[in-house]
Amino acid sequence: MTLIYRHLINILFPIIIILIFLRVWFKKEDKNRFKEKLFTSSFNITRNKDKKLIWFHAASIGEIKSIIPLIKKLNTNNKFEFLITSVTTSSAKLMLEQLSNEKNIIHRFFPVDKQNIVIKFLESWSPDLILFVDSEIWPNFLFEIKKRSIPLILLNGRITKKTFLRWRLIPKIAKKIFQTFDLCLASSNKSKNYLEELNAKNVKHIGNLKLSAEIKSKNQLTQNKNILKNIRFWCAISTHPGEDLFCIKTHLNIKKIHNNIVTIIIPRHIDRSHNIKLICNKFNLKAQILSNDESINLDSEIIIINSYGIISNYLESCKSVFIGKSMIKKLKHVSGQDPIEAAIIDGASRYERVRHIVIPHLYPVATFIILICLMDNFRVLEPIIGFAAEGVAQSLSWMIYNDLRSENKMLFGSAGATSMLTIIGVAILLTPVLIRTWREFRTER
Repeated sequence: MTLIYRHLINILFPIIIILIFLRVWFKKEDKNRFKEKLFTSSFNITRNKDKKLIWFHAASIGEIKSIIPLIKKLNTNNKFEFLITSVTTSSAKLMLEQLSNEKNIIHRFFPVDKQNIVIKFLESWSPDLILFVDSEIWPNFLFEIKKRSIPLILLNGRITKKTFLRWRLIPKIAKKIFQTFDLCLASSNKSKNYLEELNAKNVKHIGNLKLSAEIKSKNQLTQNKNILKNIRFWCAISTHPGEDLFCIKTHLNIKKIHNNIVTIIIPRHIDRSHNIKLICNKFNLKAQILSNDESINLDSEIIIINSYGIISNYLESCKSVFIGKSMIKKLKHVSGQDPIEAAIIDGASRYERVRHIVIPHLYPVATFIILICLMDNFRVLEPIIGFAAEGVAQSLSWMIYNDLRSENKMLFGSAGATSMLTIIGVAILLTPVLIRTWREFRTER
């Protein structure tokens, strides 16, 4: 099975290269550093041979956040050098933000699990200790690390029931892979039991590392919430390029009435935070880019949130919310952000959410469907006959015809009724749409 995996990686490697280049084209990869994932010539080895190298591999933001306090603690005595690898560009940006002031820390993107690349990576960096975080299992890396007898730890190991059942389908391979770890520190008792059943050795439960990383953030968040209780503010969430300027101009208009107003902007992509701050500077507004571990400056007029997954924390204290992707013409036919989360936090009942959010969103589709059904009911004049005599049915037009026809002018009654009712029905349905369209047209002018 291991041999099959290695051959499969070799066969798919050209496709992987193409996919990564496409991701660069669509700005999903770092255009200056994406080669670190593919080519040994781009590893850019910069380690200090006088210090022992500890290598942490954490796939994305959540895992990176969980190990940052640990790395800072280990780095206090200046005895070690740290190599941190990750997969996503957002995790690389987080590393730059959180550890830019720390010495002895190097970040690289995790390379493809292809055997010759793996061998070159390990030979070039020569780590003294390796820690894979969460559920990162890469067979070629694990086996090559084992060959070199480098101490290997599964840190904050997490195995879900679904993952466990998949590993159970290949028990011999699972045993071979999980026994490469010298120590497994499980994030929960359930994961500990699963790891033991998969024949991992030296398994211990120390608790979820992510929870320890959240303590400081929670304390800072509580402090910021207390600050927000004493100021007047509104939120613009999930904003896109073009909407930020609209929000800043709105802030200036509100400021004419409420001089102490604060605007919180939470962009859809936090890599635009600095661009938003530049726009604020043009309008001479005091702007602050706020990260998780920072406190709100009391003199800030515009607060730009530079973190993921914290929208609900600000919506809890906010009375007025603007939801992005609703002011850009090129995104007119693209679905917008979901306003239900804001409504739930604001205390809207299920009835209010359906009435004020769901129904208005479904109104155009419902109108179209009803209109088509109405026209179809009046379109058919003859009886509808199924595959058997019992399946005979009559259309609305047929019933009107029978009810209104006369002996001398059989078709005029039904035709008149059908036409009038169709016109009345269409007019009733289209009137609100036409009124709303006219109002929007006059507003744009």
